[in-house]
Amino acid sequence: MSIRGQGDAPTFTDLQGQYLAFIYAYLKINRRPPAEADMQRFFEVTPPSVHRMVKELEAKGLIRRQPRAARSIELLVPPEELPLLR
Repeated sequence: MSIRGQGDAPTFTDLQGQYLAFIYAYLKINRRPPAEADMQRFFEVTPPSVHRMVKELEAKGLIRRQPRAARSIELLVPPEELPLLR
């Protein structure tokens, strides 16, 4: 299911939306981006699963990261377009 529907704006699945919502919430609470380990604990998935999702979100233009820099995720989706974190 797509949350975004404006012209050529990127779309994301429900699961991708949950990761984006987690990144946003983590940033708001901790004032720094989450590490992949934080997402792994929250979603109860393996490290390769989290890394694959982060790479997917980056490939779709939904986040940006600095190469070889920890906690460098930058959210590129406006908060009002994010789903509620479940």
